[in-house]
Amino acid sequence: MNSGFFAALAEDSGERNMARLDLRDGDARVLIISDLHMGAGPRDDLAHNGKLLITLLERYYYPGGWYLVLNGDVEELQRFSLSAVQERWQDLYRVFGLFAAGGRFFRTLGNHDEELVFEKNYPYPLYQALRIETAQLPLYVYHGHQSSRMYTDFNVLARGLVRYILKPFGIKNISSARGSRRRFSVEKEAYDFSMRNACISIIGHTHRALFESLSRFEFIKFEIERLCRDYPSSEGREKERIAGEVAALRSDLGKLKRSERRDGTRHSLYGDDLPVPCLFNSGSAINRRGINALELTNDDIALVYWFTEGEGWKFVTRRNYSVEKLRETPYRRVVLNRDRLEYIKARMELLGPAVPAPPSAPEDGE
Repeated sequence: MNSGFFAALAEDSGERNMARLDLRDGDARVLIISDLHMGAGPRDDLAHNGKLLITLLERYYYPGGWYLVLNGDVEELQRFSLSAVQERWQDLYRVFGLFAAGGRFFRTLGNHDEELVFEKNYPYPLYQALRIETAQLPLYVYHGHQSSRMYTDFNVLARGLVRYILKPFGIKNISSARGSRRRFSVEKEAYDFSMRNACISIIGHTHRALFESLSRFEFIKFEIERLCRDYPSSEGREKERIAGEVAALRSDLGKLKRSERRDGTRHSLYGDDLPVPCLFNSGSAINRRGINALELTNDDIALVYWFTEGEGWKFVTRRNYSVEKLRETPYRRVVLNRDRLEYIKARMELLGPAVPAPPSAPEDGE
């Protein structure tokens, strides 16, 4: 664990180049996206979703007055030069510039683009973290690689390995943060930091969307339990619908379990305790079937999913999600989860670290 980074956040000492955004006054809205991995050439990770990303930013979020927060690993500089990336993604940089010109743009660093600190002509300020103030509690946005000294102390060595050995031989670069053990370690450190400091952490890095500290795997389990509770009191078509949905969710759960080789206990962020909703992850912009992101206001937070019609998750069309169409495009937006911050704060207070109960009043006559 990189204790220095988390200590600086907790102490709010300013040692880690942290930006600030206050949502307590007004009705500002914030979009948080991480892990764009903008590259160049045939091995560009963003190539599949690039047009979708440009369109949703330019036609949905920018006209709507949203702030844009890019939470690390924006450029893929472990495999490509900055000049090659800038040449390839001129249109996307143009859209970033629209937000920046209006004072609505923040950029944090990740392990794949941290060398930008040495670029004198990079057009935007770079931060290690962003603190967002809300009426309920503070939120810290940081990429997440800071939890491991492997990324903070040896990232130059890793970059050389990828650029000069893996890339020339056509070996795909898969970050170890996406392996189950490394991912668990990253999430656990961020979760523990948030628990200790009564705040929310929003990370990226692992490419795994989390909402209220729950992964997709854990969310499906809770959904199955909820449906099982509704099943006995349901009748007719509703009962058939629930049975079909449980069967489909069980199938999804089996696929996730096989793909992640989970063993339940080792990969739980909270052991046998109830999950405290203090950790969120915006997922990534390079999912095979779309883009995950987080939307934040002074009142609530939502996990959203953008996809191209005909290519999205079957889960979205199978469930009763409201699908929003972006006019005159094939792109669609779905809110997967949404909760009010006051509810999240209440759960954090009630489910957080146990506080010793006050001594009971003496009985009469004692």
